[in-house]
Amino acid sequence: MHERERHRIILSATQEKAVVTVQDIAELTDASEATIRRDIASLHVQGKLRRVRGGAEAVHPPQLGNLAARPFRVSESVNIDKKRAIARKAVDLCNDGDAIILNGGTTTFQMVHYMAARRLQVMTNSFAIAEHLVKHSKCNVNVPGGAIYRDQSLILSPFENDAIRNFYARRIFLGAQGVGALGIMESDALVIQSEQKLMRQAEELIVMVDSSKFRKRSSLILCPLENVTTIITDDGISDEAARMVENAGVELLIAGAVAAGKTAGPPDEENSSSVA
Repeated sequence: MHERERHRIILSATQEKAVVTVQDIAELTDASEATIRRDIASLHVQGKLRRVRGGAEAVHPPQLGNLAARPFRVSESVNIDKKRAIARKAVDLCNDGDAIILNGGTTTFQMVHYMAARRLQVMTNSFAIAEHLVKHSKCNVNVPGGAIYRDQSLILSPFENDAIRNFYARRIFLGAQGVGALGIMESDALVIQSEQKLMRQAEELIVMVDSSKFRKRSSLILCPLENVTTIITDDGISDEAARMVENAGVELLIAGAVAAGKTAGPPDEENSSSVA
């Protein structure tokens, strides 16, 4: 990853929580901790953040009321090829005319590129997904009522009368912060509340996570693993994690890598000059 991109991710991450650690940033950027320390030192000298023991903090700390969830722009480019392969596998499960729900995540967002020629009924709490589908697809798009959280590109409401309960879907496609034996994990209570309302409106729950999510944990459980119909991931999943999924009675689908010599870019990037 280029230095400029790492710096962008580091600055965005410092807006996510009070202090972001060197280890957290190294995981996000797939760079060494030594490289991240040099990046933090450089940004500190430029006055763009404050270097602290073990990490960094924002010059202007995030305001109260922000979600605990990671900002969309921080996660968007992480493991992008794996996310696109997973997204393509997910769209393959859909038939024209299907009603589906997409939660607001960077893996589910990649589905929009493979939905360009589809005619689907879509409910989503993602402003980014809704905007892209309206501009670049033939899908019918529905969004719930609520406030827009700009950093996460989410539309969330604590109230029940937000139009979600009037939508029925065959499947909901869901990203997550982590997957473990106790269930599917998220990092923010308001996000969980919204996603549980969405989940109640679908017959099948499809979880889309790259293999790194089986090593990550969060303090909040969205739902037990047994509630999931299918998990779509990449071939980096460990044998132990695969056994955990299968022992829970959950179908496991592995998204194949893009053929050698071909790019992993989504199909409509070749035919459209504007992508959200």
